[in-house]
Amino acid sequence: MTAIQDRRLTVGAMSAASAVVLLSACAGGAGTTAGEGGGGGSGFAYGSSQEEVDAVLADLDPVEITFQAGAMSPEAMSAPNGHRFHEYVEERSGGKISVDVVWGQSIAGYGEIDDALADGRIDVSYALPIYQPAEHPEFNALATATAGMPNSPVLGEMIGNAALVDMAWNSDELLATYEEQGLTPLTPMISTGTYLSACGEEGTALEDYDGRQIRVASVAHEQQVQELGGSPVSLEYVEVFEALQRGTVDCTITQLPTAEETGLLDVATHVAYTTEENSFSGRPAGANLAGVGYQNLPLAYQQIVFDSQTGGFASSNEVIAQGSARAIEQLMDAGGEIGPMDEDADERIGATNDELLTDVEESGLIGSDVQGRTAEAVDKWRQVAEELGYTEEGGFEDMHEWFDADDYDFEPFAERLFEEVAVPHRPR
Repeated sequence: MTAIQDRRLTVGAMSAASAVVLLSACAGGAGTTAGEGGGGGSGFAYGSSQEEVDAVLADLDPVEITFQAGAMSPEAMSAPNGHRFHEYVEERSGGKISVDVVWGQSIAGYGEIDDALADGRIDVSYALPIYQPAEHPEFNALATATAGMPNSPVLGEMIGNAALVDMAWNSDELLATYEEQGLTPLTPMISTGTYLSACGEEGTALEDYDGRQIRVASVAHEQQVQELGGSPVSLEYVEVFEALQRGTVDCTITQLPTAEETGLLDVATHVAYTTEENSFSGRPAGANLAGVGYQNLPLAYQQIVFDSQTGGFASSNEVIAQGSARAIEQLMDAGGEIGPMDEDADERIGATNDELLTDVEESGLIGSDVQGRTAEAVDKWRQVAEELGYTEEGGFEDMHEWFDADDYDFEPFAERLFEEVAVPHRPR
């Protein structure tokens, strides 16, 4: 077995389509140093035919790559990301890349992923840099800046997610930190859904939150919960169900797909969402990151892995929408309720967001005019969604009744995003 064949490489989460932007014959735009193909060889243009790709791969040795997925099991709601990636990479490579998908953080927990990528225990993985704000301050700052992004069930999610990906790829500060840490972003930041409040008891006014123990998922949430009068508690999401069941925490700030997958809505049956203007800051965000194994692959193999992220974005939005609809159905079956947060609590969150955004602006971690750039990105992708004809027929309360996955094809939107913001960073 050659050194290349022996190298195991975890490949970033997704699947997908090849679209139609033809670049220079050697592929891609301004790739990073880490993405130049440590294993050498020629590349191919984004959107090349399968015959053209096969010709470039003809003399390359087979490899096995291992992807540590974000889902807990192959049957989990979020598992399609890993399955679709597996199918895309093996098909696009003509079987020369074999994909071993690992589930449930069985190689490294979220707190270890950076190290595991650097030392070769994992080569590519879905990661949650939001859990490590000290190591990823720019990531945390950008997540905090998502306050006020759209938060409707389908359109709000896809528009906000696209704006986030756009801003991440255009953040020199964020990309520089990844490079300094020896990491290569395949998707530098991607949302997993809007945050909502889920509690074991009813009441969403300020007086109701006062004194509650509330699980948080980001630094921004900690400050928001404190301003609501609650006490923030830090727990990984796999621990939250038991904490709610035992009464260790009263509420959790969560996204609907995660709540559905972990059964939270059986024990936290009172759910509330904010207005768009005052949405919870620190939109749940992960990333698809690669390490030294990926960086040493031949260029053409790197490009196949990178191109998979088109379908990854489409799959992610499909999972969010389907998971949210299933979550509302689970909530209704449990006799629960969902509705807007009381005005006084909603406005308090908005005021806290203003303070958080001021801190981000003053820190300079992700440059200046953060609010202006965020609004510009949201408007841009809202227009794209309208241009492509995306609509939604209701809100969170009745999503389980009106949402039908067969009515939505997220691929055209994903391809447009990938072509405009990711392709310039494609390995070359």
